[in-house]
Amino acid sequence: MSSKRLLFGTGGVPRSTKGTSSISGIKRIRELGLDCMELEFVQGVRMSEKGAKNVLEAAKKEEVALSVHAPYYINLNSYEDEKLKASLERIYKAARIGSLCGAESIVLHAGFYQKSHKQDTYESVSKALKELTQQIQDEGIPAVLRPETMGKRTQFGTLEEVLDLSSEIEGVMPCLDFCHLHAREGKENSYSEFMEILSRVEESLGKEGLSNMHIHVSGVEYSTNGEKRHLNLKESDFNYSELMIALKEFKARGRVIIESPILEQDALMLKEIYTEL
Repeated sequence: MSSKRLLFGTGGVPRSTKGTSSISGIKRIRELGLDCMELEFVQGVRMSEKGAKNVLEAAKKEEVALSVHAPYYINLNSYEDEKLKASLERIYKAARIGSLCGAESIVLHAGFYQKSHKQDTYESVSKALKELTQQIQDEGIPAVLRPETMGKRTQFGTLEEVLDLSSEIEGVMPCLDFCHLHAREGKENSYSEFMEILSRVEESLGKEGLSNMHIHVSGVEYSTNGEKRHLNLKESDFNYSELMIALKEFKARGRVIIESPILEQDALMLKEIYTEL
């Protein structure tokens, strides 16, 4: 679903929601005047098919766009067959149940380099994602898998790696986590660098890369090894207003998911900054 504008929302149920269910979260997103929500299946996919259909109805009624974050326990570069199978199964399940909720984008953390060379890791991840997108296609599941740019140097997921996978595999698109890109090297935090990142997306994926974006934003604390933890935007050094300007210049479409500790406050702040540009 490429939207005609940039949608703003939260990673998970807004903090001010009464109750913790996805459905109450969706209603709260609408009350707040936000546009989208990411369903956090990060500890595992615990939603039934029936539950997913109820979520779909609520999202349609409230006109809230949904996406999914697949479980954290995934390593597509695992040396153990069992672990690799389990990782694929977790992503598959997130895609199947997510699509029943009306979520097309399935965000995932692809894995770790461990002792492998970067190129070998890329090949393992690519092979696994090709198998998975094929299975999803064969079953008619309308899902796009989105490997995320990662914030620690031990993690697979540089901008280049994620863009290469997306241009190589049908059914794979990037999730650009800007605070991860910043934390990984301590750079990527200015208007010109944001413009450079968006240019690379367009070069790699054409217009669709910009009209169907999936973006994560948060403040971030980091060290020489990369990301340590998420922070509220105003408590971090992340240059979020310049990111909004760059997105506006590139006429980016799709969604911006806020993952800071004060989810909806930061989401509303970014939406306001963006709207006033």
